[in-house]
Amino acid sequence: MSRNFEGKLGAALRRLLPAAIWGPMRAAGTAVLTPIRFSLATGHWRSSIATNALSAQGAPLPWYTYPAIDFLAQRNFTDRRVLEFGGGQSTSWWAQRASQVVTIEEDQAWYENLKARVSGNVELHHVPADLKTRDVSAIRDILDNCGKERFDVIVVDGHLRREAAAMAFDYLGPDGALILDNAEGYGFYDEIRSRTCRRVDFYGFAPGVSKRHCTSLVFLDKCFLLDPEAPIVNLETATD
Repeated sequence: MSRNFEGKLGAALRRLLPAAIWGPMRAAGTAVLTPIRFSLATGHWRSSIATNALSAQGAPLPWYTYPAIDFLAQRNFTDRRVLEFGGGQSTSWWAQRASQVVTIEEDQAWYENLKARVSGNVELHHVPADLKTRDVSAIRDILDNCGKERFDVIVVDGHLRREAAAMAFDYLGPDGALILDNAEGYGFYDEIRSRTCRRVDFYGFAPGVSKRHCTSLVFLDKCFLLDPEAPIVNLETATD
């Protein structure tokens, strides 16, 4: 059944039934089928059952909002460097798209889990988060030894998010972007509001999550992700 309760069955019913019956039936069908269709098409149902971020086909997804995922999935990250503060399903997702992924993970057990399954273009580091002093100097030491090139994408989705966001500006390429997940919290707004930067917010549901939140794209003067030559893809016909 396609969108708005259409398709072959819907078209046939529309021809056969009086408008007074077809109209309410179509409205009810749309109301019932749309949430089901959303859950199946995005992988939300599969993610909820698996308690993991997965596409409809079972591939890893970042735990960002679906509008942010859809936006990023259509962009070209070939020859781009990605830095993640907080790893997970997103690490595998980025590794399939970017030339290099540097991931800083705070949790020891999760670090070991990731270490066993990341690909060769992922540089994974375990740095425990000091929640008392909120000191990020150990992370800076690692990043200062990751090469002179700055990162094209920096994702902040772990512990010490405000501190990581502040530090990220020092390692961001001139046309790069920060991706701030759960951007409505963690002090993100207060951290970036006084900076000379721009922000695009992607509100929506995320894989396996029942409440909406925000994933924000933050950039300086320009951003390669906003290139007007990037195609506007029809998600109904696009393949994963």
